[in-house]
Amino acid sequence: MSSVSSSPVRDAVILAAGNGDRFKNPDHHSKLLHPVLGQPLILRTLETAAAAGLTHLHVVVGFEADRVRSVIAQNPIRGVTVDFAYNPDWHLENGVSALAARVICRADRFALMMGDHLFEPAAVQHLASQRVSRGLSLLAIDTAQTDPEVIAEATRVQLDGNRIVAIGKNLDPWDALDTGLFVFTPELFDALEEAQRMGQTTLSAGVQRLAQRGRILGVPIAVPSWCDVDTVDDLAAAESRFAAAAPEPA
Repeated sequence: MSSVSSSPVRDAVILAAGNGDRFKNPDHHSKLLHPVLGQPLILRTLETAAAAGLTHLHVVVGFEADRVRSVIAQNPIRGVTVDFAYNPDWHLENGVSALAARVICRADRFALMMGDHLFEPAAVQHLASQRVSRGLSLLAIDTAQTDPEVIAEATRVQLDGNRIVAIGKNLDPWDALDTGLFVFTPELFDALEEAQRMGQTTLSAGVQRLAQRGRILGVPIAVPSWCDVDTVDDLAAAESRFAAAAPEPA
């Protein structure tokens, strides 16, 4: 293996382009603008990243891009810079949005977060602070989840030790769940381009290519430290889980 990377991760790509078609709120606006504990979901995601020590946030917007940008611009985070990439094909799968970040994210290593996945800042900081061989990417995995509804909806991973060897919605057998929190090298963008040339537009399709090359490791995080907000019903679970831990920027 090549030398160990010791430089801290300071950049994060935030995927905020989708329309959240499973989130049936009455006003039909982006679910990322829906409040969680009184705060728009996208702002909570950005503040969590900031509290974890990430200071350069690259947000990919699409559906209701102007609304999302406006909310973020009106609520600046001290010590954090935010820029935007626009994905005109926001109705496609999330790999297209991740690839759109290439034009604004030039970091050697960067976190990638879903705009609608909530985390405790400690979980993000834990992943971002891992010392790994240069060229390796990381995925925060949940190895202890037992909720059948969460398992049914989540993307699954297979492991060989700590190496991820396969990823997908329908893997069976599987060893852990994909939480949607990553640290990548720019190799991700090449992998996504390869996948899209084959007609595969999910982020997982790019990650699978990294897995086939032995280039991505799984890092377990605690079960209560994350939550995926897909539906309105998920909001109650999210608010219950995170009520005691509002993120404060570091």
